[in-house]
Amino acid sequence: MAEVRSLGYVIVSSGDLDAWQTFATDLLGLQVAERTADRLRLRNDDKIYRLEVVRGEAEGVTVLGWEVNGKAALEELALRLEDDGYIVTRETTQTARDRGVSELASFIDPDGMRIELFYGQMVDKSRFISPTGAVFLTGDGGLGHVFQLVNDEEPFRHLYLDVLGFKLSDFIDFGPIQGTFTHCNPRHHSFAFAPVPNAPKGVGHIMFEVDDIDIVGRAYDKVLKEKAAPLALSFGRHSNDQMLSFYVNSPSGFQIEYGTGGVLIDDETWMPRRYDVPGFWGHERQLPA
Repeated sequence: MAEVRSLGYVIVSSGDLDAWQTFATDLLGLQVAERTADRLRLRNDDKIYRLEVVRGEAEGVTVLGWEVNGKAALEELALRLEDDGYIVTRETTQTARDRGVSELASFIDPDGMRIELFYGQMVDKSRFISPTGAVFLTGDGGLGHVFQLVNDEEPFRHLYLDVLGFKLSDFIDFGPIQGTFTHCNPRHHSFAFAPVPNAPKGVGHIMFEVDDIDIVGRAYDKVLKEKAAPLALSFGRHSNDQMLSFYVNSPSGFQIEYGTGGVLIDDETWMPRRYDVPGFWGHERQLPA
């Protein structure tokens, strides 16, 4: 059965590309791959970009790009989505080339987010060089993970687990709200979601993982001492993926998790768990929320 393999790229709409460039390079350690008046592309590994910020009136994540194995897998997933009632667009060669991929299909998720499935992401011939010396953990694990706030969890459970082939990692109880964490490669989770009443729907945070706690610590110092970004959650360790991380508000309002030490999953031995707290320590919410 064809299935999604990793998070390939994320596209963000923003009215302030200058703020995004400073935030992404000086704090996160991403490298500018392309900058025009209306587009900022950022790298964190050998791919030509992983995060794209396009000029727009809206602020927030507008596209999630999920990588599949190849042409046959892309078509199988497209047909499966159509059988499930989704309208799937096989995008033009020009659109695929602009995205930096070989072939591309798109659809809209149950809450209106544009989802793109692709294969053959372009590799940059030049070496990735982080402005802060960060080494990001990507490879088979993809860009990182996203956490989406949704209206109703059941359509998303069906879409990601039954149609796109993700596997259940575990659950976290956020009081009366259940967070569902799913994986499509050894990374503990690539997509997580929770129905949060009275909160704006869409991607709540994107996670970038580095290989060195000192890189995380230096970034945290920039937040605390230099006010490099508004702190959203203090430094702490998560219960389920054991990530050591902190959260900041991005220039578009959603959060960025920046951390290290996340758990890897072996599907032959992994058993889904349930946790009653999101963190073992730390991760104290800062005000204003």
